[in-house]
Amino acid sequence: MRAVLQRVTEASCVVEGKITGQIESGFLVLLGIEDADSNEDVDWLAQKVVNMRVFADENDLMNKALADIGGSILLISQFTLFASTKKGNRPGFTKAAKPDVAIPLYEQMIDKLSSLLGKKVETGIFGADMKISLVNDGPTTIFIDTKNKE
Repeated sequence: MRAVLQRVTEASCVVEGKITGQIESGFLVLLGIEDADSNEDVDWLAQKVVNMRVFADENDLMNKALADIGGSILLISQFTLFASTKKGNRPGFTKAAKPDVAIPLYEQMIDKLSSLLGKKVETGIFGADMKISLVNDGPTTIFIDTKNKE
């Protein structure tokens, strides 16, 4: 499981002209799921996301987590995080999980993040053509791969 966390002052997702998710301060999380992912990956990654201390404290140092600032999450499924670019110029996506594997894990991630954060997680629509808008704060962007925990 891979995630790109972007610290934002605002972010939104639009599908077919309708807003499906919108937040102010917090994280836009792009989530890629592969066949090898499991419930343990969801639990580990959700803890990392919610507890990631990249928000400014009173001394303008990165010491605060989402809960400390009352932040929100906009979670977007993004299979392209598993693009293979080794051969040629057209990426391959064979490592990305098919919907029958990915959707349950994506939904589990929504539930886990909501539970840990204590509020609803905003989302896109799995598999849809989404238009994502954001104001990246910093910019601060963090890449996390559950297969590289050490």
